[in-house]
Amino acid sequence: MKLDIEELENLQAVIENVWHETNVPLKNFIKQRVPNEYDAEDILQDIYCKIHNNIAGLQDKNKLRPWIYRITRNAIADYHRKRERPLELTPLPDDQVIEPWSDVNANAEIANCLKTMIGHLPEKYKQAIFLTEFQNLTQKELGERTGISLTGAKSRVQRARGKLKEMLLGCCDLEFDRTGGIIDYRHKSSVCKFC
Repeated sequence: MKLDIEELENLQAVIENVWHETNVPLKNFIKQRVPNEYDAEDILQDIYCKIHNNIAGLQDKNKLRPWIYRITRNAIADYHRKRERPLELTPLPDDQVIEPWSDVNANAEIANCLKTMIGHLPEKYKQAIFLTEFQNLTQKELGERTGISLTGAKSRVQRARGKLKEMLLGCCDLEFDRTGGIIDYRHKSSVCKFC
């Protein structure tokens, strides 16, 4: 089916309208049926790809909403079906084996570096991080304990975190997974005074 320019523009407008009208309801619908928020986001993106690729073939535009929810229900069912099947792993041939993963957890190693970096912070920032991150004080409690306003306490914690981030990124290149966990890192130079 070949569409002319006007039909393509109308179709694009319909797709944008579908996104604006259905994004939040569809996301909530999926989140009620899928336990992992990241998987829900992936499913939503897949649904919009299917809508985009197949909307031109929809005969009755009045049935757009039911059509979208049928696609959504099918995508959720596919997600659960895939999760029920055990993942089958086949061994790689010897010539394709890559060096094994290290037993050392990158997050734990970086956490040790951060502890050292905290020791290099100016005293007021060191205190702010120590009290909020290690002694679990709220920023309000930090302000009360140190005699500064809540705004001042928030600012101090934010600056301390910023300085730590700056020190860490100055020392290492980090690789993150989808959830923000560190999966790998590499020192930028052979000499790092923190790690």
